[in-house]
Amino acid sequence: MIIGFIGVGIMGRPMAGHLVSAGYELRLKGNRSPLPEELLEAGARPCATAREVAEQSDAIILMLPDTPDVEAVLFDTDGVAEGLNAGKLVIDMSSIDPIATRSFAARVEDLGCDYVDAPVSGGDVGAKAATLTIMAGGTQTAFARALPLLERMGASITHVGSAGSGQTTKVANQIIVALNIEAVAEALVFAAKAGADPAKVHSALMGGFASSRVLEVHGQRMLDRNFAPGFRLKLHQKDLNLALGSARALGLALPNTAIAQQMMSAAANLGGPDADHSALALAIENLAAMPIARAADAPEQG
Repeated sequence: MIIGFIGVGIMGRPMAGHLVSAGYELRLKGNRSPLPEELLEAGARPCATAREVAEQSDAIILMLPDTPDVEAVLFDTDGVAEGLNAGKLVIDMSSIDPIATRSFAARVEDLGCDYVDAPVSGGDVGAKAATLTIMAGGTQTAFARALPLLERMGASITHVGSAGSGQTTKVANQIIVALNIEAVAEALVFAAKAGADPAKVHSALMGGFASSRVLEVHGQRMLDRNFAPGFRLKLHQKDLNLALGSARALGLALPNTAIAQQMMSAAANLGGPDADHSALALAIENLAAMPIARAADAPEQG
């Protein structure tokens, strides 16, 4: 099987690398990032257009930033759809609008091809370690075809339901992650303001019921002031906007999601939209006029 891979940025680069390591022949096209030299040196071949990728591949994987990017790569002139013929498989691993996804799936299926939406969770760490959580939507047949490829990139793979179900699950995931990041930031700012050592508070909380992956990883990022992007603020903002847009369409109130989205907007102004989403802490710190300090920098009590 020849695999086409479009979008080789922070996430797509290591994901494509796992497929190369597994022995698959790859056809590559970048989106906004240049093609990685290590993939080309390993035998992956560059393509000039998305259409060329699709023409030369049995399955085409997309890992792109947002809904308009996916739509353009699939359906614009020289897009994937122009290179498809019956029997091919399209796997969209981007995080995009669930409603638009259903439309994209229907258009691809009308060409006699299978379509799976398979967004991921786990960030760049999970992408590099091939331990991503993958939430898939599509027919059972399409999912079965995609599964051997998904297993090379993820450790927890769930077929949730029909087309769009994977994206719905990813939006739900992003709501939970955002609210957890906000909770961790508030807790550590509270600890600092109260005169406790946030690093020791973090360590203590990791042994209790409040322990979580977000507390472990993003709490440590806040302590270390390490906001180099693993998952960019602007992408999480996009995901929360998807959640709020879908909520409006459903007549549903998501008040805490709305607050988290606003805090991420504030953090993007303070640390830049390309900062890691753990930089949401900057907005909480700004409101409190209190940074989350490491032990050596923690204010003295009293």
